[in-house]
Amino acid sequence: MKLSTRTAGLAALALSMSLGLAACGDSDDDSTANDTSSTSSATPTPSEDASMAPASDAPFGPACDQLPTEGDGSAATMAEQPVGTAAAGNPLLTTLVAALTEADLVDTLNSAEALTVFAPTDEAFAKIPEADLNALLADKEMLTKVLTHHVVGETVSVDEIGGEHETLNGTSVTVEGAGEEWTVDGAAVVCGNVSTANAKVYVIDTVLMP
Repeated sequence: MKLSTRTAGLAALALSMSLGLAACGDSDDDSTANDTSSTSSATPTPSEDASMAPASDAPFGPACDQLPTEGDGSAATMAEQPVGTAAAGNPLLTTLVAALTEADLVDTLNSAEALTVFAPTDEAFAKIPEADLNALLADKEMLTKVLTHHVVGETVSVDEIGGEHETLNGTSVTVEGAGEEWTVDGAAVVCGNVSTANAKVYVIDTVLMP
């Protein structure tokens, strides 16, 4: 009803001006256009939080475009496989899969009911000096501690990922960020919210050390 009253008022004003100032009809049009523009500019805009939210439940991040569009390693195929098997087809995670195999953790992860995995990329492992990486891969006990430090014993969706999470190693990691930009103890999430049959995977650019 407020809009109707305002419109009626504007109409009366326009009529009065047209009767008194017939030669200024063009100005009336400009006035109406300006008023319309003013009304449009008052329309509420989405909040910053809403604009930062992921557009859908699909994977997000700059490295996601390196996933195959179909077949092994694609988002669709990974969603149907347990996490250890799904990771084996992901071209970003070949070193991680080799490490999981050395630690005999693939079957453990595959048989778990629900997990969240912070999965370091091949480039993340490449940041570790070669001698240190080879020593880690040869030390099954230490390797197991490092790898389980990257796994949370429940599925954590992106709308709940922020905060502190206890890992299977008994340690904790802290996730910070918003929308599609997150860090895990300082490591950037480069492809997040990847679903597998029993886990959520957040691919990160640095190996986390417990």
